[in-house]
Amino acid sequence: MIGQFAGWLGTCTPWQRLVLAFAAGALTIVAYPPVSAFPLLWVTFPFLLWLLDGCETPAGAAATGGAFGFGYFLVSFHWIANAFYVDADTFGAFAWPAVAALSAGFALYIAIVCGVTHLFPPPGRDDLPYERFAVYVPRVLFFASAWTVIEWVRGWLFTGFAWNPISTVWSEEMTPVGLPMIQVTALIGTYGLTLFTVLAAAAPAILGTPFRERRTWVVALAPTALLVVFAGGGALRLAGARDATVDGVKLRLVQANISQADRARPDLWPDQIREYLRLSQDGLPAGSTAVIWGEAAVPPLFSLNASEQGRRLLSPAAPDGGLLITGADRGIRDANGDVQIYNSLFALTDKSEIEATYDKTHLVPFGEYMPLRWLIPFKKLTEGVGDFSKGAGVTTLHVSGLPPFTPLICYEAIFSGAVTPWTGPSPRWLLNLTNDAWFGMSWGPYQHYAAARLRAVEEGLPLVRVANTGISAVIDGYGRTRDVLGLGEKGVLDAALPLPAADFTLFGTLRNILPLLIATFGGAAALFLRRRYGR
Repeated sequence: MIGQFAGWLGTCTPWQRLVLAFAAGALTIVAYPPVSAFPLLWVTFPFLLWLLDGCETPAGAAATGGAFGFGYFLVSFHWIANAFYVDADTFGAFAWPAVAALSAGFALYIAIVCGVTHLFPPPGRDDLPYERFAVYVPRVLFFASAWTVIEWVRGWLFTGFAWNPISTVWSEEMTPVGLPMIQVTALIGTYGLTLFTVLAAAAPAILGTPFRERRTWVVALAPTALLVVFAGGGALRLAGARDATVDGVKLRLVQANISQADRARPDLWPDQIREYLRLSQDGLPAGSTAVIWGEAAVPPLFSLNASEQGRRLLSPAAPDGGLLITGADRGIRDANGDVQIYNSLFALTDKSEIEATYDKTHLVPFGEYMPLRWLIPFKKLTEGVGDFSKGAGVTTLHVSGLPPFTPLICYEAIFSGAVTPWTGPSPRWLLNLTNDAWFGMSWGPYQHYAAARLRAVEEGLPLVRVANTGISAVIDGYGRTRDVLGLGEKGVLDAALPLPAADFTLFGTLRNILPLLIATFGGAAALFLRRRYGR
């Protein structure tokens, strides 16, 4: 039955292949949070490989992969359209054309994967069963290795957009296997887990060959068995996980739940600040160390670095002897007298003093700056006509009353291996301020939160996430959610700060070197097997 279905897919016309590949790519995203139907991967990846079997040229395989990628990214990025409707009169007409264009561009990555996979020619229908089996094994291994490398490239090329790597399908606590599975990222990182997930999901494509000895099933299911081993090891790690917290540190996370449309109205800014102050002060536990607001929570009207009056207005939000940590724009004049605007984090004392600042380093294209501004005659989505300036880089901040931490603003938390500084003091926790109000009640905030959980496990560090409309949470170094305010809720979280899961992790030390070496070894092994056992 499986072989007949695989054979039928291999005989599809080019147009049929494109349509079916698009549908398979779109369905794949249902495996991600918030739905997290991860078994779908074991359907869509063999489906894609069987479609590739019918391609006669690398160009045909690339086109099929591009169609899969277009469906995959169109559903993966659909939530971006919400940002255009915040100012619908100005940007609404561009929402879906922009999402479609972005998805088509990113589909080229999957096209490359499928095109190079055709370097391992698909088995011919007239080949003997064993020959087909011998050809297919290295083909699947090479496909998984190429997918992993291209995901890594996608995370840094043209400033990178590392959204929804395959391993994100496991970053959902509602699925019982998810939390144990992601523990392995402390060793091999997000891209390492991607490699083994794609390999496990694609390996059943081998069952589409007519070779029906026991080894067929063993080879097809062995990578899935390896994932079971990963999950078992993760469960053991969690069984020994510690729940200890940092002595003397009490945090209040403030989620005001103000829509992006209201945040863009200057006439509402005074009321919004009053609401933030009320949430910060009401029932604040004695001995609190810091109150934390989200990204750009302070409107431009209240310039913290330039206006002492603005700082005095906000300082009552800080606990006695403690800090208010908040996101706000920061404007300075450079040596040429030009004004530079940064998307920043401020640590403000109860005495109206700025104790520390951090400027966002990884800016969002089209949202915080316009790439190719000379070519694209549109303004960016965020307020203001000018671009934000890039900060000096990821750093560790030392402030009174808190362990040293690395600040991450918005989507800086999605970049595996890039959330702590390479040199200098190491952080003891991560702080992610974000404003997902741009994306409403869509899948975007859930997937953003899933990425943050992966960073916590990779680094073995607790991550505190404060989002203006949610999801705000305290996540420990095992990826467990200790406290949470859901999407679209207004309120506060009074929470302790967990201790790190470990003083260091293998991934935190080597970063993406190890997963890339594993992927390279997988590709080399595929080449060896192809030469040794192929036609």
